Amino acid sequence: MQNADPSKEVVALGQTYFAIQTRKQEITEQEYDSLSDEEKRFYQRKLTKQGNYTLQKVVSTAGVKNMAEFHNAGYKGLYNGETADDIFKRKKLRYREDILDNMNEDELVANLFRINQTKQKLLKDNVQGEKEAKDVHYEVGKKS
Repeated sequence: MQNADPSKEVVALGQTYFAIQTRKQEITEQEYDSLSDEEKRFYQRKLTKQGNYTLQKVVSTAGVKNMAEFHNAGYKGLYNGETADDIFKRKKLRYREDILDNMNEDELVANLFRINQTKQKLLKDNVQGEKEAKDVHYEVGKKS
């Protein structure tokens, strides 16, 4: 699976699965279970931040210039049309607070899934162009 063709959907999904499983094993189940809810949230937040960083690298090579619009497309898909600003307002956050810093563990995991699936689809389909990348992010978010 590791050396198989990642342009095939089943291979890309398998590679994503094994990458996630490998990362999970870096913190043993026992250690993870012993973490407080807040520590688990911090851990998932770190993974989400890393995932966003990797996704941004992928989409920048695909020609995306407006990262805010690209990220909003994913949020709109996942959150029934809500943009980052809408989520910010719904959560009643203060100026400069990050919405990802105000999500619980489950919500962060859902966003991480959206991020990873978007990255895989963009790479698998060799998506080029801002509109095309935004459309993929929206559709993946909607299915997540």
